[in-house]
Amino acid sequence: METAANSPKPPRKRISTRNRLLFFLTAWLIVLMPFLFWWNTWFGRHLSDQEISQYLRDEKKPRHIQHALVQIGERMSQQTLTPGNAAEWYPELVRISTYPVEEVRNTDAWVMGQDTTYANFHPALLAMLNDSSLMVRGNAALSLVRFGDASGRPQILALLSPATITATAAGSIIETAKPGTTIRQNGLVAKLNSSGQTVELRSPIAGRVRTVTVASGANVSAGDQIAVVDPAPEQVWEALRALYLIGQVDDLPAIRPYEREVPEVPDYIRQQAVLTEKAIQDRTAKR
Repeated sequence: METAANSPKPPRKRISTRNRLLFFLTAWLIVLMPFLFWWNTWFGRHLSDQEISQYLRDEKKPRHIQHALVQIGERMSQQTLTPGNAAEWYPELVRISTYPVEEVRNTDAWVMGQDTTYANFHPALLAMLNDSSLMVRGNAALSLVRFGDASGRPQILALLSPATITATAAGSIIETAKPGTTIRQNGLVAKLNSSGQTVELRSPIAGRVRTVTVASGANVSAGDQIAVVDPAPEQVWEALRALYLIGQVDDLPAIRPYEREVPEVPDYIRQQAVLTEKAIQDRTAKR
């Protein structure tokens, strides 16, 4: 009698060649797709001169325009371009200053501040002081300081102020970010239901949620305060550095809160605030 130990084992089912290929193809795509996304959105990827020219004119892909702007700005700041190559793109930078996408205009305002020898950048930046975006106005004002122009001082002061997020319509709050949450520019702070439609409330600046004044489920009217967002340290630092050069005594109340030794203020920000006040006080004394 044949025992169970001696009985033949059932043959293992082998994966067909077709299924094996499909499996490896799927695994390869899982790895490849994030890489392709990163490759197409990473602004550090080197672009040739021809690619920069093409990207600047790619109206269907604003991130391509932004990528080209970042590359131009880096080359300008490192002075690795010949004057001829730089001048080739400068008219495009002026044209893009009125581009409809905020992130593109924001980058463009920064790039035009890298070379103060091109006369047409100056009036383009002055016009951007009236941009609808707080950050575009701020970057234009910071770039103007490089031109020795303090016209954007009010816009620079605004970079030190927290952003108040208000309801754009009447409705009930669905959800909000928590205090302390880090928010990117145009990041979602809250959602509300208005007449059956979901309305997203976003931050005009990058920073950190300081306070949330309403709870989920609360009813709000248009214009009611929802949250307050403190500006990101990088934004504050750039504003303080600019005011070091052009700040006035009237600006000190906006600067002094950043001199306090509190956890919310990094040491390098506090040190810059102290230096900025001293520079303003010294200029005033000389006058």
